[in-house]
Amino acid sequence: MSKNGSSSNRTLGGIFWIVVLAVVVFLIVKHVGVAGNVALVLIGFGSVVLIHEFGHFIIAKLGGIKVEGFSIGMPPTLLGLQRTGAGLRLRILPMFFSKEDEEPDEGGMTFTFGKGGKASDTEYRVGLIPFGGYVKLLGQEDIGPVKQIDDARSFANKPIGIRIAVIAAGVTFNFISAAIILMTVFLVGITFPPAVVGGVVPGSPAAEAGLQAGDELIEIDGSRDNLDFSSIALAAALSGRDEPIAMTVRRRDGSTKEMSIVARRTPGSQMAEFGIMAPQSLTLATITDPNILEERTGLRSGDTITAVDGQAVERHWDFAEIIADSLAPAVTVSAERAASDGTSRSIEVELPLTWSASEGDVNETDLNHVYSMVPRLRVLPDDLLSDGQTDDDDNTRLRGGDIIVAAGDIENPTYAELRAITVEYEGKPLSIKILRVDSNGIERPATVIVTPKRAPESDRVIIGFLPALDAGHPVVAKTIDADGGPAKLDIPRGARITAVNGRAVSSYYDIIAEVRRWEGQSVKLEYQLDGRAEGGVTLQIDQTRRPIAVASTLEEELPLDTLERLYKASSPVEAIRMGYRRTLMFVAQTYVTFKQLIAGLISPKLLMGPVGIVVSSYQIVEGRSLVYYAYFLGLISASIAVLNLMPMPPFDGGLIAIMLVEKVKGSALSEKAQGVMAYAGWVLVGTLLLYVTFNDIVRTLHGFLN
Repeated sequence: MSKNGSSSNRTLGGIFWIVVLAVVVFLIVKHVGVAGNVALVLIGFGSVVLIHEFGHFIIAKLGGIKVEGFSIGMPPTLLGLQRTGAGLRLRILPMFFSKEDEEPDEGGMTFTFGKGGKASDTEYRVGLIPFGGYVKLLGQEDIGPVKQIDDARSFANKPIGIRIAVIAAGVTFNFISAAIILMTVFLVGITFPPAVVGGVVPGSPAAEAGLQAGDELIEIDGSRDNLDFSSIALAAALSGRDEPIAMTVRRRDGSTKEMSIVARRTPGSQMAEFGIMAPQSLTLATITDPNILEERTGLRSGDTITAVDGQAVERHWDFAEIIADSLAPAVTVSAERAASDGTSRSIEVELPLTWSASEGDVNETDLNHVYSMVPRLRVLPDDLLSDGQTDDDDNTRLRGGDIIVAAGDIENPTYAELRAITVEYEGKPLSIKILRVDSNGIERPATVIVTPKRAPESDRVIIGFLPALDAGHPVVAKTIDADGGPAKLDIPRGARITAVNGRAVSSYYDIIAEVRRWEGQSVKLEYQLDGRAEGGVTLQIDQTRRPIAVASTLEEELPLDTLERLYKASSPVEAIRMGYRRTLMFVAQTYVTFKQLIAGLISPKLLMGPVGIVVSSYQIVEGRSLVYYAYFLGLISASIAVLNLMPMPPFDGGLIAIMLVEKVKGSALSEKAQGVMAYAGWVLVGTLLLYVTFNDIVRTLHGFLN
């Protein structure tokens, strides 16, 4: 290119980047808060990379290797600074539409200032792409073989011991920095959900093992120190197939019990799980639209529940147990609400309850029932943030409050029967007859046509609604022989219970209340079918059996904050111990994760790439205190160390492996062999990077849309 052409190109490049800079400054000024969070994210992530590359840099310098470039961020170079014989050379911004090479005098704008002196070997750079970084050593390339250069300061001309030390230094510095970061975190103190059982999934390994809400796991697979709830999830996810995990459990009464649980990977899940739910507090969490929360429950974010039906509660599991045992249409919940002046006041609200349809697997014997009678199915609202409202003539979907009276040719189907017909009608229109309350509060029959579909990444065919039992109408969908339940009553399908020992009833709540009045005695249940008197049956309660297999739950689940506990070292020595152990845990966790991925025990969709790390970092910086971001950076630093030890180029572990082969062989591998391995490694890494980046973007978009 001619000098005039080069000058013109530089001028155009300067104008282009000035415009870009002006736009960036405008956006920063307009969105100062967001820009500040982004800056913290980039500084934090950049620091992890800086520490890794600084390890290579400082050991290379000490080993007498010429370091040509030290960069935070990847090319093109935004800023480069190097001492030359004429003074400090500063280059700003890459050339306009020009490829970046490694020559220090290329740049959109180049300035030299200050006094001349001894020239430095190294240019210090900041790259445009804020992911990663690199140290450019003379004769050492990440892509292609090590170059043979006739210079004593060349990487290839140094003894193997020095070369291995230089390559291993990045990983070593990441280990050390992770430990220091985590030591500082535990010295300051950080809160996590403790290793306490908040609840168990019906039919899960935890339920089968007998774990209950409020149990605390004080030892997991031989580990006792500073366990938190993530320790439970990791033990399950990283366990081998059919591998029992030993646990020591402290019960709510203070007793301890030894048990072993085998984690299972359920359909649709990405990893094996025990089925243990995180513990919750009694304080309502902040949600996107708090007005909906107050409109539908009378409660606000920040309210703390103190009592249920007059019974004081201190833990979430006490709250849940009182509700489960109430078997009433609604409960009165008391809560403390803080005022802006620092005072608080007590409030009371009435919250409706419902009954779930099944305790575990969808089998007849697992169905919930009242004295062997299974109520009809009722549709719950999707969640607290769904208003559940549609037009009265909507015949394309079920909606909250609908009562299912027929599905296909089955009248008053139980949950097991509905599941079976749903599978049968996969991909085909299914007619469902319902009772729906209209705008005037009158129950009217209607028909909804749905098409059952297979859930994403699952073998389960679904209609897409939350099932519950219709306790408000004393209609019997079916009577069953339940395991551990009473003898099956001879009541026809669709019959309506009208009286208990001669006293009229209008709901299952009334049936339970009346039967309990005659505890220990036989009672007569009278029923009608199709509006005609049909007779009655005698119910004899056997106290050795479970007469009622239902538990109340809130019809609309409250968004409660997660229960958290402070993890803080009592002294600097304790902080060192806690930080060191947590670093080792992260290292082991990362290593076993890769092992599980190879064995097919963990879905690769769980992997997180640069985009996912940045998004997660931003969410932490935006919503939590900086100690949580520091903790996350400690995790990332330890994970990067393990990743870089993978024995394949271009990772540090691969380069070390090649040098060890050279040591054993007595001579370096041929440039062709090194080149093939390097290019193959980059192809594999590039493919993996594209895969995880795609998953990161899909996961991020899914989070925004939901």
